[in-house]
Order: sequence, then structure tokens, then C-alpha cells
Amino acid sequence: MTTTAARTSTATEAPLVLTTDAPRTLGFLDQFTLWGNFGISLFGPVTGALVAAYTGSLVKGLIAVVVGCGIGALVLGGAAVFGSHTGAPAMASLRGLFGRRGSMAPTVLNIAQNIGWATMEIIVISQAAVAVTSERWRWLFVLIAGFIATAMAVRPLGSVKLLRKFMVWLVLLASVYLFIQVLSKPVHDLPQDGVFGFWPGVDLAAAGVVSFAPLAADYTRHSRTNKAAFAGSAFGYGLAAILYYALGVIAVATLQTNSTDVITALVTLPAGAIALFVLLVDEVDEAYANVYSTTMAAHNLIGHIDRRWISIAIGILATVLALFVDLGNYTQFLYLIGSVFIPLFAVAIADFFVVSKMNWDVSETARFRWQPTLAWVFGFVAYQLVNPGTVEGWSPFWLDLQQSLFDNHAVPGWLGATYTSIIISMLAAILFGRLGRRPATSTR
Repeated sequence: MTTTAARTSTATEAPLVLTTDAPRTLGFLDQFTLWGNFGISLFGPVTGALVAAYTGSLVKGLIAVVVGCGIGALVLGGAAVFGSHTGAPAMASLRGLFGRRGSMAPTVLNIAQNIGWATMEIIVISQAAVAVTSERWRWLFVLIAGFIATAMAVRPLGSVKLLRKFMVWLVLLASVYLFIQVLSKPVHDLPQDGVFGFWPGVDLAAAGVVSFAPLAADYTRHSRTNKAAFAGSAFGYGLAAILYYALGVIAVATLQTNSTDVITALVTLPAGAIALFVLLVDEVDEAYANVYSTTMAAHNLIGHIDRRWISIAIGILATVLALFVDLGNYTQFLYLIGSVFIPLFAVAIADFFVVSKMNWDVSETARFRWQPTLAWVFGFVAYQLVNPGTVEGWSPFWLDLQQSLFDNHAVPGWLGATYTSIIISMLAAILFGRLGRRPATSTR
């Protein structure tokens, strides 16, 4: 029998094991500010600077940001409804798509990418702090960021309330100041030596937003309604991402910087260090989100273990990795995430809303379904064929296949990997879903 203390704890904080029902305490404003905080990130200007380099134009870069973030926000909002409707965290909700055993594949991928993101967030925090202070203190900032992110992951719903009450206002002030400073500078022509085109820029922007789709249901399972979950996540994260990616695009044009030096360039603005310090503190919520969502993904495999211990272990691992790893090939990391999770959640959205009519089995006995699995493969292949990337040992295969299919001609410039993959994934999911649907029988 549940005690009063246990009932109170359950009502105010996330459950400790997977089998406990999640409290529905988050309204639209809670989720809008939560996802807005997630979308306001030091990665935003870095990604925006990359989009500017890919498009080679201030106007095209800004349009690519709006289009890419808009597409990503729709996918994020759709994924958010999985949690609010089923009450299950993200990877457990995918049991309705792939079955209990089938959901293990995306779960393992999500654990890997979330640990990577948590590590990268802690690295970015430490590098931003170093830009304000000194390189010799990087190790200390890594440890502080890792500790705070882990502590927030242990008390996730309490952290959401904290972000809404305090951090959102400080972040808004810092954001307005940075935009005023950047927009006050004269505009210069963008470099043309690294231009890939408009649609690769859209792919990059979309991948950054969609990277949060595998996390969405971990938080929206606490949403009071489906509408609040969709609107809070899509608008909160989408608008914040557009603004901060745009900040990076504009910074490249006005401060004559690049993706490597954009944070340093912002720090050198008058009082820029103060504004960046506010964003640096806010950046910890990104690391917290990835630590907590790694925990929720692990719960799909080991749902009986207290999530607090899992979060502590994940936080320690990410912190240790951050001490010895650098940012590396950030662009291709985003593309690889996009090529896996953009078609996956496109399939999930089509299946959930169209094929399954919002009726997923997310129990321990959920059966494997080949139709969405095959649709996911179709979407993944489509993404790789349009945008193979530049990963050594991986991309050459797709480049050769691309050239053979297109008869050694270049992929049309208007063909973007993101929307192509989404369209093919959704059509395949609906088609295969209808082919695999058994005729209804009378139960009378």
C-alpha cells in the first residue's frame, strides 16, 4: 500500500522506476519555458555560423534557419505528443512503433547520442567559461557543470520549475543585449570558400532541432494535455532555436567570425562576457536534459533500477569524457544524428497519428512490427543518398551509390535531405501500415 509520503513524492517529482505512473503537473507555460531554455544554447550561434558558411549569404542563411528549425520543430512537437498521450518516456513509447524488443535498437542509439551531447554541452560550457577567465581553470568548470547537470537530472521536475521562475528572465535580458550589439555592427560579405548550398544549411539547422525529438516524451509524459505538449515544445524550442541560430548567422556577417571563433567574438563585445556568462549558466540545462534523457532511455532496458543512480553514473561518465575530449567534427555529428532520427520520428509521427490512430501498445508485451521498421530504413537510405556527409569509412559508400543511381550527375540543388527523408519515411510508413493492417472482424 502506498504511504502518504510516497504519494506526495510521486505527485511532485518524476517516478523512480519505469512502472510507476508519471504525475501530470506541467502546463503549457511550464513546457514553453522549459523548451525555450533548451533552445537557447551556446550551440545555437555555433550552428548558425555553420549555416552561414554553408549558404554563403546572410539572407539565405537566415531563411535556411527558419525553414530548418520550422521543420525540426514540427517533428519535435509530434514526438512530444507520444509522451503526453501514452505517459511513457521517449524510448519506451517507441515500443508502440517497433515492439518491446525492436525499441532496443533506437534506445541504444539514443543512449550513445545523449552521452555524446551531454559531453559536448559540458565542453562548450567549459570553453565559454575559459573565454571569460583562463584556460587553466577549464577542468574546474567541467567538474562544476557536470555536477550541476547531474543534480538537476536527479530532480528533473523541480529543475523545470526553477528554470521557469528564474533563468528564463535573465536569459531573455542577455539575449536582447547580444542581438542589439550584433545588429549595431556593419554587415560584411560572407566568405564563399566553404559554401555547400541552401539545402545543406537547412539540413544542418533541422538536425540540431530534431536532435531533441528523442528526448521530448521524457518531459511531456508529465504534460496535462496533448495540446500543451505539442505547442510548448514546438513553439518554445523552435522560436528559441531560430533566434539563436540567427544570432550566429548575423555574427558571421557583422563580426566577421566563423563557427570556431563565434563564441569568442561575442565575448569580446562590450559587456559581452556578462551576457555570455548568463547563457553559460543557462547552458547547464542542456547538459541536464541529456543526462536525464539518457537515464530515461536506459529505463527502457532496466526499468526496475532507481533512475537517480543511473543519472549519477551517466553524469560522472559525461564529465570524465568532457575532461579529455574536444568538440571534434561537430557538423558531421549533427548530420549523423539527423540521418538516423529525422526519418525515425517521421515514421513514428505518421504511424502514431495516421496508421495507429494514437493507439500504441507500450507495454512489456508489445510485439515487433516490421512495417515501421522497413519505413525507417527507407527514410534513412533516402537521407544518406541526398546528403552522404564526409565521415571517413562511411560516406564513400553512399557517394558511390549516389553516383550510380544519378548516373554520375550531382544531386539536384533543390533536393534537401531533411524534407526528402521526411516525405519518403511518412509515405512508406502509411503505405506499409495499410498493407499490413488486417481486415477488421466483427466481435458481435
